Amino acid sequence: MKVLKFGGSSVANAEQIKKVLQIFNSEAERKIMIVSAPGKRFPNDIKTTDLLLRLYEKVNMNLDYTHKKAQIIERYRDIVRDLDMKEDLLKAFEDTLDYYIEHLKDKPSRLLDALLSCGEDFNAQLLAQYNTLQGYPTQYISPKEAGIVVTDLPQNAQVLEESYEKILSLRNYSDKLIIPGFFGVSRQNYRVTFPRGGSDITGAIIARGVRADLYENFTDVSGIFRANPTVVKKPQVIKEITYREMRELSYAGFGVFHDEALQPLYKDRIPVVIKNTNRPQDRGTFILHNREIDTKTVVSGISCDHCFTVINIKKYLMNRQVGFVKKVLGILEDYNISFEHMPSGIDSISIILRSHQIKDVEEDVLNDIRRKCSVDDLNIEHDLAILMVVGEGMHRIVGTANKITSALAKANINLRMMNQGASEISIMFGIDVKDANKAVQVTYNNYFN
Repeated sequence: MKVLKFGGSSVANAEQIKKVLQIFNSEAERKIMIVSAPGKRFPNDIKTTDLLLRLYEKVNMNLDYTHKKAQIIERYRDIVRDLDMKEDLLKAFEDTLDYYIEHLKDKPSRLLDALLSCGEDFNAQLLAQYNTLQGYPTQYISPKEAGIVVTDLPQNAQVLEESYEKILSLRNYSDKLIIPGFFGVSRQNYRVTFPRGGSDITGAIIARGVRADLYENFTDVSGIFRANPTVVKKPQVIKEITYREMRELSYAGFGVFHDEALQPLYKDRIPVVIKNTNRPQDRGTFILHNREIDTKTVVSGISCDHCFTVINIKKYLMNRQVGFVKKVLGILEDYNISFEHMPSGIDSISIILRSHQIKDVEEDVLNDIRRKCSVDDLNIEHDLAILMVVGEGMHRIVGTANKITSALAKANINLRMMNQGASEISIMFGIDVKDANKAVQVTYNNYFN
């Protein structure tokens, strides 16, 4: 059995939907499909999810929202008409929006989740009905019916382990199944969305639940590139990559596959392939538990992400003071701040975190560290970019780090810090934001050109 997931650009209009269903119907093993909300049809278009967000904002501010609601319905009407379908579904869609607005307008966070979920939900219903009309018996299955039970924190759902037993029963259906992505249902019977891009997560949950042989994730590119194609000209496509490598690259800015979607797949070692809806014949990139490694494929990918801040702390004989780091991290916990990296020396540590987390509480955090930890020196730096070079087996090859630092030195790029994690599959370099793109280019060229 194969589980398929199609992103927003793949189901943006009637023409794309026909391609999607042709792929879905081309193999008997392709039994379950997860769909996103319709994405952009052209560069300046608005995604359906963004239209739903604007509808929510109008309702929440007690403004006239009829025009926004009409825009959303019109988006689906265009698809229905281009597919020569009856417009019965559109009335049901409008009634659903009205129901949520009426019953949840006094619960803003619940209303937001309910409205945002409608993009995927309406699209799944539409595709299931159309595919059945084309002679392929297909059922729409809601996340509640599928058994996707999630935690009750709005916009940040996490699947509960109890879901998988119910999801397994989806194997018993003889028809093809289409399930909306992006949300589940809590025990309190609220719709709760996953983080943005969460249709990948739904697909992974279903793939694990039905014990799929393969999870096919279709998007608008023919696999995962070794570097950002907007930064590096014509980068290579990765043939195979491990879950661990993909997690590192997703964290550092690779947006092709949602990093949280790896967790359900990792446990049961279900392989994933990233494929192109518009070029389904292309091999794509396989994400596996293990891969073959040789000297040419030691490095899988190079990525760079922006908007980091670093807190530099120095204290003489820090290494002999039991619990010092615990105190510092306790202060961050008090402000609900998580850290990304923590390079350290005998008498110093640098704590790297996302800038937005400390933006409004910077002075308070620094004052607490001074007061509670009696540091000798404390400073904070902004505008840090993190260059990540990722690859299984890098620790086995002599000179890997030297090759990177030499390339950066030749390009006159200053290294503010460097760290290799315990996993030994990635090396992190802290650089100035202004050097981010150049760093990716010179590092890529040194390895792959």
